[in-house]
Amino acid sequence: MSLSLSLLFYIKKSKADISGKTNIYLRITLDGRRSEFSIHRKVHIKRWNSKAQQAMGNSPDSQNINQHLSIIRNKVYSIQQNFERENEIYRATDIRDVLLGKDKTQKMLLEIFQDHNDEVDSLIGKDFAAGTAERYRTCKKHVTDFVKKKYQKNDIPVAQVDHKFITGFEYYLKTTRKCAHNSAIKYITNFKKIIRIAHANDWIDKDPFLHWKGKLKIVEREFLTEKEIQKIMDKNIKNERLTIVKDMFLFSCFTGLAYADVKSLTEENIIIGIDGRQWIKTKRTKTKVRTNIPLLPSAEFILDKYSEDIENRRGLLLPILSNQKMNAYLKEIADICEINKNLTFHLARHTFATTITLSNGVPIESVSKMLGHSNLRATQHYAKILDRKVSYDMEELRKRFS
Repeated sequence: MSLSLSLLFYIKKSKADISGKTNIYLRITLDGRRSEFSIHRKVHIKRWNSKAQQAMGNSPDSQNINQHLSIIRNKVYSIQQNFERENEIYRATDIRDVLLGKDKTQKMLLEIFQDHNDEVDSLIGKDFAAGTAERYRTCKKHVTDFVKKKYQKNDIPVAQVDHKFITGFEYYLKTTRKCAHNSAIKYITNFKKIIRIAHANDWIDKDPFLHWKGKLKIVEREFLTEKEIQKIMDKNIKNERLTIVKDMFLFSCFTGLAYADVKSLTEENIIIGIDGRQWIKTKRTKTKVRTNIPLLPSAEFILDKYSEDIENRRGLLLPILSNQKMNAYLKEIADICEINKNLTFHLARHTFATTITLSNGVPIESVSKMLGHSNLRATQHYAKILDRKVSYDMEELRKRFS
């Protein structure tokens, strides 16, 4: 079934030059969506018949104009028929581009995405982390699958990405891909960068994300209580593999370092701070923000425990496994210690922010610096005000009143 198409040739009298001539414009309306442009022909405003949409009179000039209008009209309907015959998805702007010969240079969406990803891959370790590159690869796969499902094509022109495409992609992620709300929003945010590249290079006329608002839902992040941390510390695990994972997890609990930062620690990262004690001085792998962390006794103990094999680890302080294996083995440790929480390596970072520091009275500004955050908002996202801290603060208030 053909889309509803209408054409309107018109002039703008206010744009007439000194001689009274003005440009003729064509408005293509396809299913309620318009595209307007000049056909690069001029007519005197007194010789234009708005109702008939043509030049008046039998002069050679008027006949030439009307013949040109007729040719354009026939071309537009022919272009629409070609789109329909090829079963193409098209818009008013696509008809305009074919008519004006601009379609030959249109950029394809997934080609732009792949070029971007290739650039990111080449800058891993410099401007981008490996995890960032992986997220963009996964996002491109989701977009590719969505395009195949919706359009039955391997790629589409980037100019066809509109607000409907974005909301359709979001729905696809949440239904077909079973993504949680926040995961879907993050993928769309990754995709948004590709569209911004297209817009910046004038491959598209306007940003389709202009009226799209993606808001992350606040997630209650889990963390360990002091009692649960003590459970893990006291548990005598005879399996060497699980013992290493346990120690690496506890080290993160007492330093707040993320997996990638623990993995890359070397002797150069251990310094003597202004208090004469050992500190960790490093740059976060994810954000490249400098962070200085005074070492607590438990963290120092773990470093000492694994200090003998540093040469065999090529200078790395700790024998950390892959993140995937760490998280898999942490599930075993949770079962052994009878902790009914989804134990992951990153949960240790939340535990440092809450149970180890904030709940023990460490100011949020200090916690923010140790976590390597660029602003307090990010720290507040991690930190939870525990009932114990609230109880302590209220007890201090009671003392003042009494």
